[in-house]
Amino acid sequence: MIEKTLWHPVGKAVDLAGSPKAVLLLQEDVVIWQTPDGRFQAWADRCPHRGAKLSLGRVQDGQLECAYHGWQFDGAGQCRGIPALPGFTPPAGHRACTHEAREAYGLVWVRLAPGEQALPVFAAESDERLRKVNCGPYLVNSSAPRVVENFLDLAHFGFVHEGWLGSRDATSVPAYEVQMTPTGVLATGCKAVQPRSSVHATASAMVEYSYEVIGPYTAVLTKVPEAGSAAIADLRESIALFVCPVTPESCEVWIRMAMNDFESPDHKLTDFQDTIFGQDKPVLESQRPKRLPLAAGAELHCAADKTAVMYRRHLLEAGITFGVC
Repeated sequence: MIEKTLWHPVGKAVDLAGSPKAVLLLQEDVVIWQTPDGRFQAWADRCPHRGAKLSLGRVQDGQLECAYHGWQFDGAGQCRGIPALPGFTPPAGHRACTHEAREAYGLVWVRLAPGEQALPVFAAESDERLRKVNCGPYLVNSSAPRVVENFLDLAHFGFVHEGWLGSRDATSVPAYEVQMTPTGVLATGCKAVQPRSSVHATASAMVEYSYEVIGPYTAVLTKVPEAGSAAIADLRESIALFVCPVTPESCEVWIRMAMNDFESPDHKLTDFQDTIFGQDKPVLESQRPKRLPLAAGAELHCAADKTAVMYRRHLLEAGITFGVC
């Protein structure tokens, strides 16, 4: 399954630090723990001795100790000690099943199988003029591709986000450009009239969007409101959507904001995103089927759906099967 060769976010680094934590990724149980130097480890959450969950254990002397019989494993997964046999040196085959783990964007990312694809690149991350804040996780009983497609959609603003990102008096979606890219899809020239485009909006404004799919379960939008409509002059905002496919019909979502606001407290920024995503969630969870249908004719489309149509085509061409039907 190609999805196992991709990098997926499994949690905020601050939440996964310290004692071993259990996470679910692509329907597989994974334990996250840290070595003494702070590096995150991601292993199958199963002790190779008797199958107990390693996430029930503890980190002792820089090693992960199983809660059942106390077997101890080093950072490479090799068993280094069996309390029942103090003088025994475990052979090379006595080892845990390990995966790759990395920390990026304030999140821990895991890859279940070797692959060539790099971590998704959030271009705004390297811009020191922009402040970064993570929002979430949001637990959604819908597939990861459904969440991504909703993120790319302009036409729902006036209905789902009325009074915030849209208005029923201005629901028209002007023509925009969309094209395939090496990582997915790029849509530019997207425009929408928004009563409150961000936490800093002071007036209704025409806002220009661009959307980029940078991985099957990852997308980025940038938004530029018209001059004079926000409390911050020349407001710049880039928002990344990072989705963890937990099961084919459920996922966890993180939103990473990058903006030139260094004054507002974190909660003011996250409260806004919590409100917006809270409006999306019940609609996402109501969609049937929960998995995103890729077959021609499975759902109807219109010209405003060009980005979604191309996103579905990208998933087909990439061979994605988890969360789609």
